[in-house]
Amino acid sequence: MFKKKSKSEKSGLTMDEKLNTLRAGVLGSNDGILTVVGVLVSVAAATTDQFTIFIAGLSDLLACAFSMASGEYASVSTQKDTEKSAVERERQLIKTDYEHELQTVRDYYVDRGVTPETSMAIAKDLMNKKPLETVTSVKYDIQLGHYMNPWDAAFASLFAAGAGGLFPLLAISLSPVAYQWPITIAAVMVSVALTGFLSARLGHGLAKTAIIRNIIVGIITMIIHYLVGRMF
Repeated sequence: MFKKKSKSEKSGLTMDEKLNTLRAGVLGSNDGILTVVGVLVSVAAATTDQFTIFIAGLSDLLACAFSMASGEYASVSTQKDTEKSAVERERQLIKTDYEHELQTVRDYYVDRGVTPETSMAIAKDLMNKKPLETVTSVKYDIQLGHYMNPWDAAFASLFAAGAGGLFPLLAISLSPVAYQWPITIAAVMVSVALTGFLSARLGHGLAKTAIIRNIIVGIITMIIHYLVGRMF
């Protein structure tokens, strides 16, 4: 199911295009935090060698960032290909089954409370001027020329995952050994709370619920990886 896109007059980007990049960034940051802290806690629970802990965390940060970027690129590329395929399908239908496409546009406005006569007049006017743009907008909420950019999502995820992973990495690497654990835990709690808040705002959800959920997930992640590290 395609989301409805609202146009941004100044940049030429739709709101969904902007939100998709922000979504990739927020998710990438959250994954970067949890993935890196998981490795750091596991290694720190198994050894006290600071260099070993740092190298393990840095390696995981780089792996996570590039993995998230490639995953976002593949995912958004698939969505873009699907949208383009739908547009091409409608282009052919306009040529081979114009009356059905016209009726679809007419029904769209009828469903929104416009009288059948007026809906048909609107449909004919729109189909005479911009048939493909009208049909793709009505049936799929696609705006021609405004497809999700896989590179934007990939780079947003790459940098966000890297930045997110830096929080626990710097906290455990730079803090005094005596306060290493509480500082790292605090850094993780603050960072996942922030990503929870941002994800809630982007998704129009409850910020408090998202923050609490992220903090609980962060705590569980650290406990599990700590136990794994202690086993070895």
